[in-house]
Amino acid sequence: MLAPSRRAATVEDVADALVGLHATDPATVYLSACARLAEPDPAAVDRALYEDLSLVKLLSMRRTLFAVTTAVAPCVDASSARAIAVKERATLLKHLREHAEGWDEARLARTERAVLEALAERGEATTSELAADVPELTEQWVMGRGKSYERKHSIGGRLLRVLASDGHLRRCRPRGSWTSSLYPWALVPPLPTLPVREAKAELVRRWLTGYGPATEADVKWWTGWTLTDTRRALADVGAAPVLLDEGPGYAAPEDLDPVPEPEPWAALLPALDPTAMGWRARDWYLDPEHVPALFDRSGNIGPTVWWNGRVVGGWAQRADGEVVWRPLTDLGDEARTAVDQEAARLGSWLGPTRVTPRFRTPLERELTA
Repeated sequence: MLAPSRRAATVEDVADALVGLHATDPATVYLSACARLAEPDPAAVDRALYEDLSLVKLLSMRRTLFAVTTAVAPCVDASSARAIAVKERATLLKHLREHAEGWDEARLARTERAVLEALAERGEATTSELAADVPELTEQWVMGRGKSYERKHSIGGRLLRVLASDGHLRRCRPRGSWTSSLYPWALVPPLPTLPVREAKAELVRRWLTGYGPATEADVKWWTGWTLTDTRRALADVGAAPVLLDEGPGYAAPEDLDPVPEPEPWAALLPALDPTAMGWRARDWYLDPEHVPALFDRSGNIGPTVWWNGRVVGGWAQRADGEVVWRPLTDLGDEARTAVDQEAARLGSWLGPTRVTPRFRTPLERELTA
C-alpha cells in the first residue's frame, strides 16, 4: 500500500491490511492511514473513528492501543484485549489498595457504576466533566512517596481506562484538532464474542497475510502472547513453513504465490507506524546503526523515511509547518526526488495542522531544533 499504484481507497482498507493502526499517539492513526490512501484525507479518518464507528480502539496486542475495523475487532478483543483488561483491572485495584486511602474493590465497583450512570445521562463527557457527577474521579494516589521518583496518579484517568479496556466505553472525537488527546467518553455496546482459541488463530492468519512470511519470534513479539499460545495459533491456522534468510519462518497458507515487485516507492511514515513496528527482527529493513537516531529509550520508533522497503532516514515537521527529512544512508537522485515528492504530499494535506510525536526521538528533535 505504500507504492503509489497500490494505495488504498478507504481508511478501513488500510486498517484491515495492517490488522490495526497504532493509536497510542492519536496522530499516528491519521498519518499512517493517509500515507497509504490514494487521496489522503484526515476527515475520512475522523468519520471512520467518530461518525461511522467503523474503526474501534482497543487496548490489545503488547498492551498497545490499536484502531481496528469492526470486522477485526471481535478477534482482537477475544485473542488479546480481554486478557489485557483483566491485568489492567488487577493492577488498578492493587494500586488503590496499597496507595489510596479508603479504596477497595467494593468502592471501585460503586464508582464505576456511578460513572456508567453519569455517561448514560450525559451521552458523552470528558473525565473532568464526569468528575462533577462522580467526585471520586478527582482523587489521586502517590507512588514512591518521598522518593526521587515520587509521582501522583489520577484515579479518574486510570478508572476510565479500565472501563474502556473492559469494553464499556469508547473514545469520542477529541476536543481540539485530531492531534489532541482530550477525549470525551461514551458508552459502547459489547462486541460479538468469539472463542479465544479461534480468535487467536484468526488474528495470526490476518497478521501473516499482512506481514508474512515471518518468524515464530516475530509473531510472538507482535501479539505479546506466550510461546505456547503462539505455536498453537500457528498450527491452528495451518501456517505454512518457509525458509527465510533469518531461518525458519511461516506464511499464510493461501499466500504462497510470488508477489510482483511494485514500482520504486518512497514513504514518510509516522512515529509508531504499524509497518515500522511490525516485526521483532528488523535488520532486514532497518540498519542497526540507525536505531539510536530513530528510537527513544523505551523502544518506540519515531518518524521514518522509506525507500523501496527499507528505512533510509527520518523526518519531522517544523513549527512553521515545513516537512523536513534527513537521509541516514547514501541515496541516489531518484530516491531523493521521490522522498521530496512525498514530503510535499504530506505537507500539502497537513495544511495548518502541526504534528509533534508523543514519544520524541533523537533525529526528530534535531530536525525541529
